[in-house]
Amino acid sequence: MVRAPTPSDDSSTGTRMLTSLYEWFWKDEYWFPPGYSWADTEDSDGVTYPHPRDLLTSIPLALVLMVIRFGFERVIAMPLSRALGVRDRLRVKAAPNPILENFFQTHDKNPKEAQLNQLASQSGLSVRQAQRWFRRRRNQDRPLLSKKFCEACWRFLFYFSSSFGGFLVLYNETWLWEPKTCWDKYPFQPLQPAMYWWYLLELGFYLSLLLTLPFDIKRKDLKEQVIHHFVTVILIGFSYSANLLRIGTLVLLLHDVSDFLMEACKMFNYAQWRHLCDTLFVIFALVFIVSRLILFPTKILYTTYYDTMVTFKPFFGYYFFNVLLMVLQVLHVFWSGLILRMVYKFVLAGRMQNDIRSDMEEQNTSDEKSEAPRQKNGRLQSNNKTDTCNALRARGAGPSHLANGHVPAT
Repeated sequence: MVRAPTPSDDSSTGTRMLTSLYEWFWKDEYWFPPGYSWADTEDSDGVTYPHPRDLLTSIPLALVLMVIRFGFERVIAMPLSRALGVRDRLRVKAAPNPILENFFQTHDKNPKEAQLNQLASQSGLSVRQAQRWFRRRRNQDRPLLSKKFCEACWRFLFYFSSSFGGFLVLYNETWLWEPKTCWDKYPFQPLQPAMYWWYLLELGFYLSLLLTLPFDIKRKDLKEQVIHHFVTVILIGFSYSANLLRIGTLVLLLHDVSDFLMEACKMFNYAQWRHLCDTLFVIFALVFIVSRLILFPTKILYTTYYDTMVTFKPFFGYYFFNVLLMVLQVLHVFWSGLILRMVYKFVLAGRMQNDIRSDMEEQNTSDEKSEAPRQKNGRLQSNNKTDTCNALRARGAGPSHLANGHVPAT
């Protein structure tokens, strides 16, 4: 007779599966070159090595950074934006219109001419009024300049602190100047406290960026940003666990040194400080191109692809690590293309144009500009009704239209 499985049997089976998966994931040959194992990086005689369990500290760190960011943006960044002259444009809100709102939410935020004609007819509006409604409605969803400034200010603070602090940590280290020395005595490279905190703060920061992604400003390169953040988190986690901190710190430093310049350039662009913004943009473009398209492939990729093979044989971690680095390099080329386009426009215009990754606010027409102050003071509604009556009379609509409640939105 076959015994029916009991809950305890199911539990033990699940435990065995998890144990097998755990052992498979942490196999020595996945993480270290042939001839080395996890036993080689166990703490002994007062020498400390990185351990994967240390990465759990980055989770509460990410939450702490989110709280700090929340307070920083409101207490420091927002007043700073006003002090630097960042001004949000007055926006005329789109009047409630169920037909247009439904199309805006479910179909297209920028309808074509034929669609506009049909929507205008259904709503009892002129095509010009429908165009105006969609323009106002798109602007409502766009982030304010002050919000953009606050986000850039927070990232500038972190990237500047990380790059400056990281340079101090690595200044006296040989691998900062000779990347091939990253592999000296590997994997027997003790963990330095400063590198431990730098690494975990970076991991916590990128985890916080992923957690706040739904609430942050959406840019046109959102997909590339998400890929970059995920790849960075995996790279930091893998390199820490496999004790590849030396090469990992070089990657972090090369990225942060240009990122804080980019955020500073954004801040002064939002504040309309043109001369300082233009200067920072030129410096940022040069630093980005040199660090991402010259130093990264010639120093980082070269040593991870070739210098490692002088001492070690290929293993899974070698291929995995280099594939992730190549993904970063592809993103570098993509963003370099965007920067070069901005440089081209900069040369033609004589000053930096708006960030081409941003969804820029559409300008109001002259009549809308005059409406904005009136709407702010709460006096737009009566004027809208007057405009509506005039529009209806122009189309031959009688007072019965208004009496029956058929008041189209303007």
